[in-house]
Amino acid sequence: MSLWTSQDAAAATGGRATRDFAITGISIDTRTIQPGDLFVALQAARDGHDFVAQALEKGAAAALVSRIPEGVAPDAPLLTVPDVLPALEALGRAGRARMQGKVIAITGSVGKTSTKEMARIALAGQGRIHAAEASYNNHWGVPLTLARMPADTDFAIIEIGMNHPGEIEPLARLARPHVAMITTVAAAHLEAFGAIEGIAREKGAIFRGLLQPGTAVLPEDLGVTPLLRDYADEAGAIVIGFGEHGMARPIKAETGDGVTRVCARVLGETVDFTLATAGSHFVMNAVGVLAALSAAGADLAEAARHLSDWHPPLGRGAVEDLGGIRLIDDAYNSNPTSLAAGLATLARLTGGRRVAILGDMLELGPDEIALHRGMADDPSMAAVDLVHTAGPRMRALHEALPETRRGLHAATAAELAERVGELVATGDIVLVKGSKSSKVSTVVDALRRTRQSTLPGERTA
Repeated sequence: MSLWTSQDAAAATGGRATRDFAITGISIDTRTIQPGDLFVALQAARDGHDFVAQALEKGAAAALVSRIPEGVAPDAPLLTVPDVLPALEALGRAGRARMQGKVIAITGSVGKTSTKEMARIALAGQGRIHAAEASYNNHWGVPLTLARMPADTDFAIIEIGMNHPGEIEPLARLARPHVAMITTVAAAHLEAFGAIEGIAREKGAIFRGLLQPGTAVLPEDLGVTPLLRDYADEAGAIVIGFGEHGMARPIKAETGDGVTRVCARVLGETVDFTLATAGSHFVMNAVGVLAALSAAGADLAEAARHLSDWHPPLGRGAVEDLGGIRLIDDAYNSNPTSLAAGLATLARLTGGRRVAILGDMLELGPDEIALHRGMADDPSMAAVDLVHTAGPRMRALHEALPETRRGLHAATAAELAERVGELVATGDIVLVKGSKSSKVSTVVDALRRTRQSTLPGERTA
């Protein structure tokens, strides 16, 4: 069954098709393109027009272009438009308009992608589900996700992110969700926003895209919660708070063997579920997800049951046994809030020496050194036996720690990775965390090279 015909795509974008075609998918990357895809020649680090010939050779049904690329015949299957990105947005808008199911949009400073995956997996068996791929949450990721959406989708989960002011509202208006969820508001991208209130205002703008009557699901226990509620009220939304004092809240959570068993109260119903993680922040997001899914018309008990099939994405807090140590790989991103959550997970696990290996937290603005130094006073830090650090910002934390907890410090994560044999010992529980650009994942790679990994769900002989 085709996703778009040439006639439908031309009508949606205002473009001109050189010939009739039908596409079964949409791609922006020739490395992963599949036969039948529409190749979208976006201009980013490289001009996608340079790869159109290659895409067609690999079986693309057509290409979305603003000009006929060099080496491509004029009668090749092309959809020509004045500008490719606005045309992709138009195709996404048309994809959203023809879909009659429910749309759930998710944003937040921490946990967007893992929460989106929770929602996708929890909806198993409740119809045709469509969700954003990976972290496709920006100015091209959201329209791409909408353009890829089959018309008969029952539930769509759209992830929406930002780096600068003014990004979320237009994407939310494009997605037109029935339910919008904010996971949390934290000190991330402070360089662009100046203060946590600026971030809250940007996150709250997601509610401006809600269809009426829409539902706003937001964290109940933050200092900026009143500001988020103002945005939800302005949008005329039904408001559901999740958190310790929310309409959706955990009643009891018990951690053991790397899993957490939860009893929660969600919109007046009591449900039990299990998460394959020791992270309490995942528990809270799961409660919020259940509230969002219920508000979208999903079966709450079924959604809670399927949460046990979810695992944290790679680099985002998964716990694994790794050749004599227990590793918490949380190296994908970091800010003070998510680092505090990672340290809390580390503190909660028992059985050996607790070691944290930390890379710089980036985009924190002029107070970045103080924010790094301040992590020495995090309540969970008292349970950590040894802290290794990498990067110029993390030096502030290294110097603030008592000598008994102060491990190695290196200028870069790569230098720390070269000394991997000095970082941990058999029996340790190890957290590795830092902003992606700090490249602290190189330490994870070094640990995996030197020890045999047993990932969650795998069996050993």
